[in-house]
Amino acid sequence: MNARCSPAGCDSVTEPVRIGLFGIGLEAYWPQFAGLKDRLEGYLERVAVKLGRPGVEIVNVGLVDNPDRAHQAGREFRRADVDLIFLYVTTYALSATVLPVVRRAKVPVVVLNLTPEPAIDYARFNALGDRTKMTGDWLAYCSACPVPEIANVFQRARIPFHQITGMLENDPACWDEVDAWVDAARVAAGMAGNRLGLMGHYYGGMLDIYSDLTLQCATFGTHIEILEVGELAAYRRTVTAGEIEARVAEFHQVFAVQADCPAEDLAEAARTAVALDRLVAEHRLGSLAYFYKGTGVGENEAAIASIILGTSQLTGRGIPVAGEYEVKNVQAMKIMDLFGAGGSFTEYYAMDFTADVVLMGHDGPGHIAIAEGKTKVRPLDVYHGKVGRGVSVEMAVKHGPVTLLSVIERPGGTLALLCAQGESVPGPILELGNTNSRYRFPCGAREFVNRWNAAGPAHHCAVGLGHLADKIDKLGRLLDLQVIRVD
Repeated sequence: MNARCSPAGCDSVTEPVRIGLFGIGLEAYWPQFAGLKDRLEGYLERVAVKLGRPGVEIVNVGLVDNPDRAHQAGREFRRADVDLIFLYVTTYALSATVLPVVRRAKVPVVVLNLTPEPAIDYARFNALGDRTKMTGDWLAYCSACPVPEIANVFQRARIPFHQITGMLENDPACWDEVDAWVDAARVAAGMAGNRLGLMGHYYGGMLDIYSDLTLQCATFGTHIEILEVGELAAYRRTVTAGEIEARVAEFHQVFAVQADCPAEDLAEAARTAVALDRLVAEHRLGSLAYFYKGTGVGENEAAIASIILGTSQLTGRGIPVAGEYEVKNVQAMKIMDLFGAGGSFTEYYAMDFTADVVLMGHDGPGHIAIAEGKTKVRPLDVYHGKVGRGVSVEMAVKHGPVTLLSVIERPGGTLALLCAQGESVPGPILELGNTNSRYRFPCGAREFVNRWNAAGPAHHCAVGLGHLADKIDKLGRLLDLQVIRVD
């Protein structure tokens, strides 16, 4: 992974992602060519080892070499509930030994067209002297042979497929692509296992952020819990003085708390942070979006006004929190965090044509695990456009490669993923108690803004560390989502 923070926050995902693997061959070859089957099974086992990693369960059904075994393998994948299948083409095989497996499993498939060596050693090969041995040796290298046949049958059967062509060993580009598919499958599974809490209501008038919740569930598999701000307020009543004191001490360790932060504001933030942790644990949340005016009910107003430090801590632990009830964007934040990149809530702040950068940030929670240095806590006499006052966080995203991601709702009732790669660069930021950073894009600030806006996103997006566009593209293909890339 080319991100720089750990993919935490998978509390709501209790099972690993399951990757199916099978190889293919032709049963008629085994009595004809001694040792060929054992050799190919050894290659298959090598692929299984290379696919293995924490949080991934490999379901290897072995070498499929006839139609009966193909039907059985498909049933094995169905019973194992695999999320993605890798089809390793070891040698020539009939498409009739492939179609039943994938058709029965009904999950995305990646065809691995991998040769065991960069090239056949022609001198060694031609010196074998025995043409039967020569043919058996050649068959261990002819993985490319049946791929057109397989592709033809998949297309005619309307089965989407993806290909990786390369070498079994010493081919970083090939195996980086394999890793990206595994990561994308893990994120898709994480989204399907996620429990998203929605607390409060939309920010009135922000028409761009209103979202079809059923569409979110149907597309990502996410479970949504509708929560009441009153529940958070009730948990606040149960927080003890000792818990508040301990959390304030934790704030001073985690954040750079500025000297002008009132002690009473920090105590209120601590009370809410402890209450938030209880709310999240009670509902087993993996993400949260919230907004609430709080007017007329003092307890609710106090809970929302003091929420920023607690939600920033949750976000830093891999349970992303988005303000303004931004459902689409908390989904983007969760995707980025599952990729191990973080995922901080952001929007345009200003254009700097002198430096050719876009300033982006947001009030409210920030992903403190991807901050450049320690996140500062500052007091604010007013939360612009919102009710209340209190303490807030000020941070810039760590300098280096970044990716922006937005989940957008398209005309016609579909979702799409909009992404762009850029750099978080040093320079002055606005010291106003919000998250904000300076971003430079290959196409320039002016052109980036035009191209990004042309896709019709909401005004929020998620930013994470590393360049992840290729992985996001694979996630889109797994979820059958259009991916729009701004370069």
